[in-house]
Amino acid sequence: MCYNGGMKLSRSVEKVLMLLTAFLLVFVLTFVANKSGLRAVAENEEGTFVLSESNFVTFYDNGKKLTVRTDAKTVGEAIARAGITLGDADIVEPAMEEAINSDNYFINIYRARPVVVKDGKIERYVMTASYDLKTIAKQAGSVVYDGDEIRVSQNKNFLETGVATVYEIIRNGGRIVTEEIEIPFGEQTVKDYNLAPGVREVRQLGEVGIRVMSYEVFYENGVEVKRDLLSEEIKREPVDRIVAVGASEIERHPLTAAMGRNRYTVRKPDGTIIERQETYYDLDMRRVMANAARVCGVANYYTVRADGVKVDADGYVLVAANLGRYPRCSVVETSLGLGKVYDTGTFAEANPEQFDIATDWTNRNGQ
Repeated sequence: MCYNGGMKLSRSVEKVLMLLTAFLLVFVLTFVANKSGLRAVAENEEGTFVLSESNFVTFYDNGKKLTVRTDAKTVGEAIARAGITLGDADIVEPAMEEAINSDNYFINIYRARPVVVKDGKIERYVMTASYDLKTIAKQAGSVVYDGDEIRVSQNKNFLETGVATVYEIIRNGGRIVTEEIEIPFGEQTVKDYNLAPGVREVRQLGEVGIRVMSYEVFYENGVEVKRDLLSEEIKREPVDRIVAVGASEIERHPLTAAMGRNRYTVRKPDGTIIERQETYYDLDMRRVMANAARVCGVANYYTVRADGVKVDADGYVLVAANLGRYPRCSVVETSLGLGKVYDTGTFAEANPEQFDIATDWTNRNGQ
């Protein structure tokens, strides 16, 4: 069968070619993005999808969904890279400092909105991202007693005031107040010899606990003057955050005060094996750190760890070493964790592979 202008393709064949062309375009964009480090962007029904490296992170922001692929290490860094702007009263879960530690990570953003809280004749305007009635009343400076009621209504003057919701406190209670107070969670650190030294990885997210407190509140001239505790109960125990920290094999046998001298072998990147020894000393390090602040650009102070080892503001162990072998400000591995070379001594002339670690093991005066 002949056609004018040659063979005419059917609609089904045209659709197949269009799909193949779209697939090839996405493939090329992905390849170019991975090779050049650029981020190829495509639109879909769920929002903007960014082709990049590392983890998929999904933001839920006031009913909108945004999924990106990013190498951001923390929630705050991911939000900044995604170009998301936060208000002062907005709430982010998990917290901004939380590490992104899974390939499919979810972040919730709760946007603050203006509301009015009516407490008798007093009306207070407040920006809040919470939907808990007692929390909103507390943010407005009102005390809600047991038995009181909070009614939610739509503001009839929305166009005039810009405030859509009104929370009105109806006083039915007496002087008993029940509050839920957060109990902060702790953090446990475990060493992982399969991680690179210094690398931190969250293995378990922390969870705050809740303590329920009931008080009888007394006022004079409308001002609270006293509250008596009636009862206290732990509603939920806090759950510690567990953080794995990369550690070197040499940390399996750390230097101790009783040991005095620690000897071990170290394999350098070029394959050379050296014999190292560690000792410790106990001196006031303020002058050393003042010099380090000038030379290394670090904070001009140090602290004493729970185990008595002196560390700088970034947590590096204070180390004295042969400056010809290990320059001042350089990072080194010790059996007590990563250290920085800030000091030296006469020992270094005869023992270029010796580290002298600053501790509080002898004076025990916190300095």
